[in-house]
Amino acid sequence: MKDAAMLLMRLTLGTMLAAHGAQKLFGWFGGGGLKGTTGMMENLGINPPRMWGTTAALGEFGGGILTGLGFLWPLGPLNIMAAMSVAIRRVHWKLPVFVGQGGAELAATNLSAAALLAVIGPGKYSADRLLGIRIPGPVRVVMALMTAGAVYVALRRPEIAQQMMDTATRATRTVAPTDQPDLEVETRPRKAEPARI
Repeated sequence: MKDAAMLLMRLTLGTMLAAHGAQKLFGWFGGGGLKGTTGMMENLGINPPRMWGTTAALGEFGGGILTGLGFLWPLGPLNIMAAMSVAIRRVHWKLPVFVGQGGAELAATNLSAAALLAVIGPGKYSADRLLGIRIPGPVRVVMALMTAGAVYVALRRPEIAQQMMDTATRATRTVAPTDQPDLEVETRPRKAEPARI
């Protein structure tokens, strides 16, 4: 009975979050797609907005799919928790609690359900159980710490991502070929081929 209830919770949370992420990522189900998500991030002052918008959309979409399938636990619930934590703090925090007024009611419920699944596992009826996959405990701890770090950066220091992108861009320019080629290519007309008889 417990495993059937967990399956129901996983499928409900997973499909709803995957659909919500698909609105942000692809513009499906009446969503704004990445353009709208990027604009939302820009309005919230989260820079670079395209990178953070894509991260949020992928966290919800991918996290929802992984959670619904019970695959690679606890990666799916951790992604949902990260997306909901940032949404609660950056979008819903100063609004009344109920979702009809823009509050954190739904995001907090999603966060709680994902946290429960992250702690107790995907249950018997899951892709992990079917395929015999079990991520080792130390790897799960590292995944949780990386998720917490990403949430911290998104909430407190989103500009770090811009600095990292700028550094990576400068590094690729340094190793990229310059305008002066190292190899000279001779260009001259080809010899006329003898006529075939």
